[in-house]
Amino acid sequence: MYQFSDQAYELPRPLAPPDHEAPQRAARLAELGLGQAREAEFDEFAHEVALDAQELAGLPSTPVAFVNLIGNDQFIGGVYTPPAAAAVVEGVLGARVPLNAGYCPHVVVRRKALILDDVLDYPRFAGNPIVDKLMVRSYAGAPLTDRTGTVLGTICVVDSEPRPWGRAGLDLMKRRAADLVDRIHRREGLAGR
Repeated sequence: MYQFSDQAYELPRPLAPPDHEAPQRAARLAELGLGQAREAEFDEFAHEVALDAQELAGLPSTPVAFVNLIGNDQFIGGVYTPPAAAAVVEGVLGARVPLNAGYCPHVVVRRKALILDDVLDYPRFAGNPIVDKLMVRSYAGAPLTDRTGTVLGTICVVDSEPRPWGRAGLDLMKRRAADLVDRIHRREGLAGR
């Protein structure tokens, strides 16, 4: 059982296959000083990604965007929540989320971007209580693979309506993931000083 907003949920089996790289990933995140506190830089980056996704899909408002760092659990290192979705997101998610919630752990283990134009079209991904509580109907996410080959986590956007992200959405998420990894690499020289 995991507690979300004063209501307990029995989470389903993990969405992702076993993660044999978790210890290496957790060590790399610790080495980089990531995954312990939410960072304003990652919040700003999530906002940029949300605006890019809004423009790409021609949405009337921005979707929710996350920077997820995945070690022993999912740590929301950055988030952008448009005002219309703020109460729902803040009422459901804390900074740490179990690994069998949402789609990002699947992206990390697969080491590939994942586009779900309508999550209900994919029985494997339907019925996750966290996703249902957030009213997620579409997902676009990409792994954050650093210079060591370690997948640190993901960037993703979610929306409450089905969205035809398509190839353009896939390309956007992969490009923005590479942008964030570049930022992490630039910061790496400052780690430990």
